Amino acid sequence: MSQASPYLSQQPQSVNGAVNIVVSNLEENTGDGYFADAEKNERRGDLNDAVTLFGKAAFEYNSAKKYTQYGSALLRLANAHYLLAHYSEAEQVTLNVALKNYSKIGSKTGQMESYRQLGKIYLAANKLTQSLWFYTQQGILAKQIGDNNAYIESILGLAQVKTKKKEYTLALKDINRAELLAKTSNPARFKTQIREAKAQIPAKVIAKK
Repeated sequence: MSQASPYLSQQPQSVNGAVNIVVSNLEENTGDGYFADAEKNERRGDLNDAVTLFGKAAFEYNSAKKYTQYGSALLRLANAHYLLAHYSEAEQVTLNVALKNYSKIGSKTGQMESYRQLGKIYLAANKLTQSLWFYTQQGILAKQIGDNNAYIESILGLAQVKTKKKEYTLALKDINRAELLAKTSNPARFKTQIREAKAQIPAKVIAKK
């Protein structure tokens, strides 16, 4: 079970009127404190502490009805699990909590980020069919909201899956497409990723192009 589950399953008690606003602000500030501490722990490599603190931040944001921050804390919680290779926990938090939250508040950006994270989690867990599906969904939403960088990321994600499946020719097509798109928008950002992706492709496949 995820360490975060106690923070995610509890429901905030309802408080009325002006008191509610004060409580809400306190909860949001507490959430911000937990979130900042979680980031510090993550940077230091104290990932188990980061998991606990991102979970606490998520609970406070949910109590304060700050659902955008709640989603961010959930995605960071899931990412900390991912870094610990707790793929099942990372999947559960992203799929069953973060994605549902973003769908409920109608945040396409949040949904897109959830899809990207699920693509990454499933790739690491060697669930390649699922990974391919979620990277594809990320790309569809990225096009809808006009986020070119996220679209390029989704193509590079698809390339990683195809490389793992040893579909090198198809993977190289995706990498070249991403490179072409990056040249017109943000070449510096994707330079390393594209170089690393190409390094995974056998030289004989590249030579055929």
